[in-house]
Parts: sequence; C-alpha cells; structure tokens
Amino acid sequence: MGTPEFPDLGKHCNVEDCRQIDFLPFTCDRCNKVFCLEHRSYTKHLCPNANQQDVTVLVCPLCAKGVRLVPNEDPNITWESHVNSDCDPSNYQKATKKKRCPVPGCKELLTFSNTLRCRDCTKEHCLKHRFGPDHKCPGPKKPDSGFPFVGLLNRSQKRESPSNNSSWWGSSLLTAASNLRASAEAGVQKLSNATTQALQRAKDGTAQSSSGSALVEQCTQCPARFSTVSALIEHAEKSHQHSTQPVQSRVMIDVCPKCSKGFRDPALLVEHVERDHGGSSIT
Repeated sequence: MGTPEFPDLGKHCNVEDCRQIDFLPFTCDRCNKVFCLEHRSYTKHLCPNANQQDVTVLVCPLCAKGVRLVPNEDPNITWESHVNSDCDPSNYQKATKKKRCPVPGCKELLTFSNTLRCRDCTKEHCLKHRFGPDHKCPGPKKPDSGFPFVGLLNRSQKRESPSNNSSWWGSSLLTAASNLRASAEAGVQKLSNATTQALQRAKDGTAQSSSGSALVEQCTQCPARFSTVSALIEHAEKSHQHSTQPVQSRVMIDVCPKCSKGFRDPALLVEHVERDHGGSSIT
C-alpha cells in the first residue's frame, strides 16, 4: 500500500466484503472508520452511530407542537414525557387554524404580505377590504376626548341602523363642518353690522350726548376734552387739519348708539354693547 515516495497513500475500506484500497478514502464522522467511495454513506456501511446527531421531530396531534426524538431512547418514552409535561391541547386551534379576513363572505387567507390592520377598529383585513367602508368599520373604540365632533359622531351612530354604518363617515363630517362654518359666518356678520352702524352714526352726527355728561373724549393732538364725539371730530377738522407738526394719522372713533361713548377699536365697541346694553344695538 502506498509508494516509496508516499508510504501512507491510500487505505483499505473497512467493509469486510470490500477491503478495497482507496487512494482518497472517506472517514465517517460517526464511527471514525475509513471507507471507499462506494461505502462512504451511513446506510452503505451500516454505521451503528448514524442516529446520534439526527434531529427527528414528531408533531403532537393534541397540541400541534414538535417533539424531538432523543437518540437511543424509545420514542414511546419520549412521547409520554411530552404528554405529562408541556402538552397543551388549547394550543392546537391557535397553531392549526389559519387566519382569514373577518368580512362576511371573504375567504382570503391573511398572510404577511396581504394583511393590513385598521387604525380605527384595530382588526386585520385583506387588501380588498382594507378601507373602513369596505369592512363596515364602526369607528374608533376610544375616540380622543379633545376631538370637537365626538358628540355629533356618537349621535349619528345611535340614529343610524347597522346597515348604514358606512354612510355616517361622510355625512357626519360634512354636517359638522357646515355647522361650524355657519356659526363663524354669523359671528362675523354680527360684528360687521354693529361696526358699520356705529361708524355710520358717527359720520352722520346722529349720536346725541346726554345732558350733564362729563368730558370723556380727549383730542389726540392737544389736551382739549369734549363731551361728545361729534364735537371732538369738529374740533379736529378745524384745528388740526392743516397742522404742519409731524402727528399721527387720524384716529377713527366708533360711537356706541346707546350711550354715545366712543371707542377706537370696533371690537371694544361690540364688547361694550354686549356687556352693558344686553347685546342690542337698536336705539
């Protein structure tokens, strides 16, 4: 066996019926014996330690868990040990039951790539029924308390039947937005009417001062004081219209139609009418 140059070249196969000299022999990693190319596998040379590192798993029919068989141990003993220790029959439904889309009539299997969770009802649906109207989403379970339309949405849910759950999404938001816009327009219109009426009365000179009233209106250009706004305007036009001193631009005075009190800011006039005269500006 071998040559003078390579005395250790080649070995005999350990199979008794073979004993062939193989110059590139194979060493079994279980029994550490040398075999030829034909008998290198475990089954060919009947290796006695072939199952030492095998990983054989049986699926338990009760809990659907994998039970690994221990080498050189009776499978019945391994099975009995599993049943008495960690076998849980309640896990069978969780492991074997496949998740499907909860929409009635939809049999789509929910997998990693076609599953979406609704942000409102927190349920998982397929791609076809991912939008709220498609799966008749009842809306969020715990809406934010700071949301201004929560009361309106709750009332709409109570009034509408379960078959019309998909319609209250658009109608409720449109109704709330319309009400908010109408309220804002009414407030702006009320303020505009009060301001326009006060300005018109001040220009026409219809604001009359009550007898014995104090001098409450002061000129912005000099220390002079007047009891009525009309007198103040007449004084400003006569005395300060052609003044060459660097003065500020003419100040617009808004007059209360009830008590003839003047205000530089229309918002202050509206607040004064609502607070002191009950919100009515009609004389």
